Amino acid sequence: MESFIIFPFDARWPTWVLVTLIAIDAVIRIVALGWVPYRRKPSVALGWLLAIFLIPYVGIIAFLLFGSAKLPPSRRAQQREVNELIRSRTDDEAILGREDHLSEPLVTSAQLNYRLGALPMTHGNDFTLEPDNHQCMLDMAAEVDRATDYVHFEFYIVAIDEATRPLLDALLAAHARGVRVRILIDHIGSLGYPGYAELVKMLDASGVSWRRCLPIRPWKLEYQRPDLRNHRKILVVDGTVAYTGSQNVIHRTYNKRANLRKGFEWKDLSVRCTGPVVAELNAVFASDWYSETGVMLTDEFDSEVESPDDGGIMAQVVPSGPGFELENNLRLFNHLIYNANHTVVVCSPYFVPDESLMHALVTEALSGVDVRLYVGATSDHAIAQKAQESYYDELVDAGVRIFQYHAPTVLHSKFLLIDDEVTLIGSSNMDERSFAMNMEVTLFIVDEEFTDRMYGLEVDDYRANSVELDVEAWRQRSLGRKYLESLCRLTSSLL
Repeated sequence: MESFIIFPFDARWPTWVLVTLIAIDAVIRIVALGWVPYRRKPSVALGWLLAIFLIPYVGIIAFLLFGSAKLPPSRRAQQREVNELIRSRTDDEAILGREDHLSEPLVTSAQLNYRLGALPMTHGNDFTLEPDNHQCMLDMAAEVDRATDYVHFEFYIVAIDEATRPLLDALLAAHARGVRVRILIDHIGSLGYPGYAELVKMLDASGVSWRRCLPIRPWKLEYQRPDLRNHRKILVVDGTVAYTGSQNVIHRTYNKRANLRKGFEWKDLSVRCTGPVVAELNAVFASDWYSETGVMLTDEFDSEVESPDDGGIMAQVVPSGPGFELENNLRLFNHLIYNANHTVVVCSPYFVPDESLMHALVTEALSGVDVRLYVGATSDHAIAQKAQESYYDELVDAGVRIFQYHAPTVLHSKFLLIDDEVTLIGSSNMDERSFAMNMEVTLFIVDEEFTDRMYGLEVDDYRANSVELDVEAWRQRSLGRKYLESLCRLTSSLL
């Protein structure tokens, strides 16, 4: 029996100690067999069981710390409270206004999102693409300078540098002139970036209302699973204009010496929004502010989403993350992909799909749908990059075309195009972290003209600056590289 125990056998130990340790070891294994698989994907459960059986004491401690991909019950209860408040103001309607022109898959997609995230699909929206990180921050600063009532600012990474200073100065200037400015910044996401420490001092000195999202400060009794993060990017000004997308509030080099040495620059895609989706993005911010402060923004947050019956662009905001019971974004992506008729375009910097998403993409490609995947030729996360590459063989075998955006640019845009009229754009990557562990926000847009603009951007920018994967050359890579890819792929199974 001693071979099953993680400590060296020593005959000098008393018999009762050995018996006790062996009994504890056996109990851990037996309990884990029934406990770990509960409401978990089989691949995730198997990964944790493997860790627990190989190293029982270490494995079970790791499972207790990291095994749940959900926020604490109190935070999930707050999310449900906000959801019910919104539903009560929309008469439980998933689509506000005319819907007879929508195909059945689009109607059911809207119903799915409403059921999961409580926000309805609306008419009367308009969107402007913001493909340049630094220009987008200047545009956001200009909007903040025009604010008269309130500004809500929520980003994963924020730091002071030459590119972000105009926006951050605009926020503090708005606060100084009496505008109600509220700021949410992910704690671990921003911690450690050059300029973050200076930012904290500046915000504290200004008196502006700000909070760290999901803070990890045990000495202040602030703790949850440390790799659950708020990855959302939202700016709302006076309830009339909003921005969301993939970019963080930091210089496109992310200010690190290694990035400068390698020539890394992040490429993002954000969108300026007007119309009822502004209120929906504001509702997402309000729910996060409520979770972090316990304060519901009753003055600025109008939980009643008003929408014209027709006209403008139809859109719906899709919040997702560990505050919800299910993986809202993954379910939407799969639903839309399975209902594609001729085209699916995926752009994601971190493409480490779960089994269901791989099945959806492969199935559609095998059925004759043109499936195109845009990823970066380089990445700031080496393990994620190798895990991503482990899926390429299966994808190209099914007929998926893979385009690698040229190095040293770090592709960070996140969007999905389906057929002629569906665009999804936001903060969510196509990986297990974004599906299960990150709080994300996605715009679900239904409009032929806007989607045509996105296809134009795909061809003129993303494809023009990418190289299609040479399948034959790829298959000639070394066994060592394949081994490393497979090893990195295993890391996703413990989410």
